[in-house]
Amino acid sequence: MKKIMLRAGTRSPVALAKKSMEIAQGALPAYSSKYSKHDFTQAQLFTCLVLKEFFHVGYRDVVAYLQDFSELREVLAMERHKLPDHSTLVKARKRLGKVVASTL
Repeated sequence: MKKIMLRAGTRSPVALAKKSMEIAQGALPAYSSKYSKHDFTQAQLFTCLVLKEFFHVGYRDVVAYLQDFSELREVLAMERHKLPDHSTLVKARKRLGKVVASTL
């Protein structure tokens, strides 16, 4: 008889964003380089990528969600007029993917 393992999860994007920010802030340096523009922390970008996967949408779509949902912006400490461009998220995905792969 096979046991089915259930994953603990959430259906709330706000709860997911809070947990993701908490974990990312403890695990990642604030910025990828001392020369970066310091517009967004790596934890904020990582959480945007987590939300992208949660919603099963593209990079442009997750930015649109952030524009629409003030609760998510509040968790990410972002303002509506200053959100990451979709290309910023693509670059962050490449950069953070290397970090994850190098720790394995």
